[in-house]
Amino acid sequence: MSTASAPISPPASSSLRERKKRRTRQLLVDTSLELFTERGFGNVTLDELCDSVEVSKRTFFRYFTSKEDVAMAPTQDLWLTFIDVLETADLGPADRPVLLLIQDTLLTALDRTTTDDWSHRVLLSRNLAERTPSMDAHGLHFCDRTTRAALATLHRRLDIPDPADLRPRLAVDMVVAAFHCALATWASATGTAPAAESATAPRNAPSPDSLSAHTRHAFTALAAAPTFPVTPRQDTSPRP
Repeated sequence: MSTASAPISPPASSSLRERKKRRTRQLLVDTSLELFTERGFGNVTLDELCDSVEVSKRTFFRYFTSKEDVAMAPTQDLWLTFIDVLETADLGPADRPVLLLIQDTLLTALDRTTTDDWSHRVLLSRNLAERTPSMDAHGLHFCDRTTRAALATLHRRLDIPDPADLRPRLAVDMVVAAFHCALATWASATGTAPAAESATAPRNAPSPDSLSAHTRHAFTALAAAPTFPVTPRQDTSPRP
C-alpha cells in the first residue's frame, strides 16, 4: 500500500503535527481534483499541482505515489478504512457467513468515511476516471492490492482450514462488484458533472446516507441473484 493509503477518519485525539499532515493531504486531494477537472488530467503537471498547494514534490510523495493516486484518493480512502475495520473490528459470532461479514464491514467503513464533502470528491474523481485511462488502470491495480489485503486478513483472523479455498475470494469479489453497482446508481442520481466544474463549487451531490442505502439494496439483490429465475424470450430474431 502507498503512503497515500492512510484512512481519512482521524483518531479521537491527535497531535498538532498529525492534524497538519491530514490538512496537507486533504488540500492536495482537493486542489488536484479542482485542477484536473478544470484543465484536464493530462494538462496539469505534478510541479504545477505542488506549486498550487505550496509544497515540494518530496512532500507530495510522502502522501501519494502519482497524480492518479491523489485523484483517486476519495474512493481509495473508503477501501482502506474497510481494511482497517476488517483488521480490528469484532468479527461477530461463530459460523457467520463470510459474505455477510464482508458486507457489514463495508457498511461500517461507509459510516466512518463518508461526509457530504467526500461525496462531492467522489463524484469529481469518478468523472475524471471515466475519461482518463491511466486512472482506470491505477484503480484496477489498487483493487487487486486491496483484495489481496482483505483475503490475508480473513485468513489470519478466521479459521479457514484450506488456504486454497475459493469461497473467501469469491465473497470479496461479489461485495466489490455489488458496491460498484451501488456507487454507479448513487452517482447517477445527479448525472455527470460538467468537465469544467470546480471542485470547490456548490453541488447537489447525493448524500452519503443514500450511498449506504444503495449499497444495502445491492447486497439484497446479490443474495437473490443465484436463484433469480429467467425465461427465454419466444421471439429470438435479431432486433433492427
